Amino acid sequence: MTSSPHEPPRPARLVVLVSGSGSNLQALLDACADPGYGAEVVAVGADRGDIEGLARAERSGVPTFVLRVADAASREQWDDDLARTVGDHHPDLVVLAGFMKLVGPAFLAAHGGRTVNTHPALSPSFPGMQGPADALDYGVKVTGCTLFVVDAGVDTGPIVAQAAVPVEPDDDVASLHERIKVAERAMLVEAVGRMAREGFAVEGRKVRLGPPSR
Repeated sequence: MTSSPHEPPRPARLVVLVSGSGSNLQALLDACADPGYGAEVVAVGADRGDIEGLARAERSGVPTFVLRVADAASREQWDDDLARTVGDHHPDLVVLAGFMKLVGPAFLAAHGGRTVNTHPALSPSFPGMQGPADALDYGVKVTGCTLFVVDAGVDTGPIVAQAAVPVEPDDDVASLHERIKVAERAMLVEAVGRMAREGFAVEGRKVRLGPPSR
């Protein structure tokens, strides 16, 4: 993400972790095809094999790796292996794109402060796996999605970006979640691009985009 004054800025290196279909990954791959976006996906990892997310990466010529929790001696060993394998690709930014495992202390020690994740609600509301359902149950009129810097909590990290999504009177969980996903992809692509091109800093609970202030 940095270069000497005599060299063009290099694209930011993204490692993307997935667990399923990889629609957010595809949005990033499509965005990275534009040299002006400022980033490239250098590797895609997963916690399971034979998923469409890995197939999307392979079709794009991006290296992939799979680390299953069941194959590790312990959850701590899996976390250590994940941290090391991601680090082998020298990422500027790690994107959890539908990655359904919580990273642990070893991963955060290696990649904390430059790992981001999305959540299908407006944090700090409705953390956890059931954000759209919880929003419907609570009766809110507006929900949305959040991009945050991953910390040791569950959907508790400093917020990078948010997008609002109205709740329609006839929404069910599936229809609401689908509209949230559309907003989420757009938010992710825009925010990651800005982080890649402009740089970012985490200052307490705030994430500042742009070069360091003088």
